[in-house]
Order: sequence, then C-alpha cells, then structure tokens
Amino acid sequence: MSIKKLKPRTAGTRAASRLVYREVLSGHKPTKSLIKGAKSRGGRNSQGRVTMRHQGGGHKRNYRLVDFKLDKKNIPARIDSIEYDPFRSAFIGLAVYRDGEKRYVVLPAKVAVGDTFIVSETAPIAPANRLPLGKIPVGTFVYNVEIKPGNGGKIARSAGNYAEIVAQDAGYVHLKMPSSEIRRVIDTAWATVGEASNSEHRLVSYGKAGRSRWKGIKPTVRGTAMNPVDHPHGGGEGRQGRGLRRAKSMWGKPTGKGQKTRRPKKYSNVFIVSRRKVGKRK
Repeated sequence: MSIKKLKPRTAGTRAASRLVYREVLSGHKPTKSLIKGAKSRGGRNSQGRVTMRHQGGGHKRNYRLVDFKLDKKNIPARIDSIEYDPFRSAFIGLAVYRDGEKRYVVLPAKVAVGDTFIVSETAPIAPANRLPLGKIPVGTFVYNVEIKPGNGGKIARSAGNYAEIVAQDAGYVHLKMPSSEIRRVIDTAWATVGEASNSEHRLVSYGKAGRSRWKGIKPTVRGTAMNPVDHPHGGGEGRQGRGLRRAKSMWGKPTGKGQKTRRPKKYSNVFIVSRRKVGKRK
C-alpha cells in the first residue's frame, strides 16, 4: 500500500501523510451483527479517576467484534471483505465459514478477498492458517499468539507485527517478540501463520496536533516543564536540566534512556529466555 504526501497548502498539511486505503480495502460497509456502540471512558476507571494518561476526546466509533480466539476448528472460511477498524492498526476481514457463520478476524499481510484459511492442527503452513505452536516449524513468522491455550491471541496483534519461532524445547516454543525479547510459550497454544497486515502504518505522519486529538490522543507534557510538586524533573529558574543521574517517571520510578524498568519478581520472568534490548534503537 502506498503512502500519499499531502501538498503543503497549510502548515498542518506540510508534513502530513496518509495511507491510500482504497488500494487495499474492499469498500464493504461493516456487518451490523458484528458491531456495537462503544463508550469512551477517557482513560478513567469506575471511580472517575485517570488511570491511563493521555486519553480522551476523539471521534465517536463503533466497536467491531473481532474473534481473537478463532475456536471454530476444522471448518474452512473465506475472506469476504477487507475493512478498516478504528480500534486497531491492522486491517480486519469478514470471515465467512462454510456453515454460514460470519466472524471478524485480524488479517495477515498480502491477503485478498476470496482467499481461504482454516483453523486446524493439520492445517498447511500458509498465511492466515492457525495451528498449535508445536506444529509450526522453526523460522516461521506468526501473529495473534496465545499465551494460554484457548485464551485467545494476546501477542503480536498490531499492524506489521509478528513473532518468530526460534526454537522448540521440552514442550515449549521459544518466540522472538517484536521487542527482541525471547520468551517461552507452551507448545499447545495456538498462533496464526504470517504477519499482521498494514505494516506501513508506522510510516504515517499526522502532520498536526489536531489529528492526534481526533484519534483520542491527548498531549504529553514534559516533566521539566512542570513544578517540583508535580514531577521529579520539575522546577528551576528558566530551562534546567533534570538534576538527577537517572530519568524518573512522575511517580519516581526509573524510565527510558536504556534503564531496566521490569519488576524483579514479575510472575512471567521464568518464561523469559533473553531480555529485550533496551535503549535507543540503532
């Protein structure tokens, strides 16, 4: 899919770019039985307190009921449409099973309307087919990967993401994550072959602050611009350095700049074979 750079008619369009969706999407309207209204909570919990910063506003959207479990096994399905989902970066498609049931699924790259897939332990290794990790050979790219069997895909679901199977050992499969971390996952967990669609998503430039607000993303204020009561980096006359050896978050915890931020006693530490590379990406 190509990226269109807008003509610099205004300051907001000077640096803006957009994906040319008509090259990929099939132009179908959402299936009414698979959408529902979604209420925006603006990053607040049931008590009205902000628990996730930088969220709020944004355009009203309908939520698509996407099937991440894909528990309809041994029945072939045909991809009937390729559609945009405002709640995720990858494209979704309407899967019509041979018995007539319809479900939305996250599509892999290089898929077209009319292609078929199947969820089966004996499925061939082809994009969009779903198998247990133990049945997929080493070196294969997978996405929408389960952590616990039957619990639904949790890993590598956003645009262009995939995990690579690097080893199989003692009932576990070693997966190289998009973050470069290598993690053990039980080999009876299921995964979809291929990589998530819309890999060009990360190359788009919004061009202006308002476009972020349309998407429900609120601005991020630098800690150095705050007062000392609000942030460890705050205060000082004029523009100041942070005055600390290590960068800290608003709550005084280490953050960014190559520092390790993972909890020492996190429950999933036993499944990590190799930690992710921290710091600036080369």
